[in-house]
Amino acid sequence: MNPSSNLFVIGPTGAGKTSLGKRLAAHYGLPFVDLDQAIEARTGVSVTTIFEMEGEAGFRLRESACLDECSRRPGVVLATGGGAVMDLGNRQILRERGFVVWLQVDVDQQLSRLEHDHNRPLLETGDRQGRLAAMASARAPFYGEIADLIVPPQGQGLAAAAATTIELIDAHWRRPVRAS
Repeated sequence: MNPSSNLFVIGPTGAGKTSLGKRLAAHYGLPFVDLDQAIEARTGVSVTTIFEMEGEAGFRLRESACLDECSRRPGVVLATGGGAVMDLGNRQILRERGFVVWLQVDVDQQLSRLEHDHNRPLLETGDRQGRLAAMASARAPFYGEIADLIVPPQGQGLAAAAATTIELIDAHWRRPVRAS
């Protein structure tokens, strides 16, 4: 059962949005789009290069345009970048065009998962833990504002996390609608 024409996976850097999104897409028989990869395909350069040349503001403009385009496709699973929710227009797009799944993760899990990843411009700092905590504090209210479903941090492998998420999505979608 497909809970919406579109499924959007949001959450912090290192939450596993891309990995989980691919599993959800396979399960629901939908194409998968990673927003950062779509931006890279569109521009022909890496997200890191965009940050270097245009700064975060330039990247965010490209991200918003690409999100608008990709979210108009009917029947897609889309994994956003962690900061896409900071823009009000992006939040409106996500809320209006699909079912939003917030994949939560704690800072310790992020640090572990991103230990060897040096392709995330916002984490190129001497204090990754502090940066991740600050981003979590700033972004969590926006994730919560648009989430249709919250998937709490899980200490299990990808297959088990995907199965749990699918169960949560399906259970949420089957809930009876209350009359107002």
